[in-house]
Amino acid sequence: MTLLDQWLERLRSRRDRLIADPRFQRWALKNRITRPLARRGARAGFDLAAGFVYSQVLVACTQLKLFQMLRDGPLSLDALATRLALSKPATRRLLEAAASLNLVERRDGGYGLGLLGAAFAGNRAALAIVEHQPLFYADLTDPVALLREEKRGGLADYWPYSDGRAPETLSAQQVGPYSTLMAATQPMVAEEALDAYDMSRHRRLLDIGGGEGAFLAAAGARAPCLQLTLFDLPAVAERARKRLEEAGLLARTEIYCGDFLNDALPEGADVATLIRIVHDHDDASALKLLRNVRKALAPGATLLIIEGMSGVKGAEPLDAYYGFYTLAMGRGEPRRVEAIEALLREAEFGQFRLLDNALPTLTSILAAKAV
Repeated sequence: MTLLDQWLERLRSRRDRLIADPRFQRWALKNRITRPLARRGARAGFDLAAGFVYSQVLVACTQLKLFQMLRDGPLSLDALATRLALSKPATRRLLEAAASLNLVERRDGGYGLGLLGAAFAGNRAALAIVEHQPLFYADLTDPVALLREEKRGGLADYWPYSDGRAPETLSAQQVGPYSTLMAATQPMVAEEALDAYDMSRHRRLLDIGGGEGAFLAAAGARAPCLQLTLFDLPAVAERARKRLEEAGLLARTEIYCGDFLNDALPEGADVATLIRIVHDHDDASALKLLRNVRKALAPGATLLIIEGMSGVKGAEPLDAYYGFYTLAMGRGEPRRVEAIEALLREAEFGQFRLLDNALPTLTSILAAKAV
């Protein structure tokens, strides 16, 4: 540690002791100069403590289809109570809570959509994520037990690949719920990635762990000359075949089945994608996967890793969310861009480039070249 680092650490320690002092906190609130900053800090602390309640208000609105009810305009309290099948006091309680979070607004003697509520109402993928959250929240009732590995998360049972054993033997029934969720939420990720990266420059796209083919369908629509290849477990690939056939893309698509950690991947693609895959694996498995991908790609081919990444400006809270989400799943972790690049380098990739995209809280896109 340099002298400057030592000095900065002493300064931070002094700051921490000062802010932790209740007398200083009261003084900061009374002082007109420091009061705005102290109030913002108090509000941030309250939001952290109350955040779980906020999320439950959102879940209740989503489960009751409140946003859809208000899409065509405001409704009275009585009308909403009838449609929600709640008592009038319960309806008022929910609506007032939602109004405080900008999910709804008091309007014309009734209630209409707030700015956040309107955004959710127009985003089916976001609503699918919210509807999925109670499973995750149940695992967080005892976060310390999760951290100490004293309990297995229910999310691990929902995520059929959590134990890592013989994934190719999973049935359609086992993979169904998770595959459906991924397919429902993939359009958001696909739009973000395809806005940031032009697929039309390539000849063939290989989507590894491509699920039900939602990303391939979106990429195929953007780039009409692009040949498509999907690789996933047999039960999942069959679901993809149906989706791509419905999208009219099956004639330009090749579908392969297998375990992407242990089976050879199809060759011939000049661009490959791993979408929300790498952060689901520990370092050893992630490196094994990346080496397997590298074997399938010729030098100069592009690999896109598309997932939430730690340390990206504008996406700082992802460490909290994905850190505990992957813990509840049973394996995996969010990684910083530098950590992903280190794994890629070991797997013989280089020329890394973090693409600029509009919504890093949803996903980041890291491009690499096979060397």
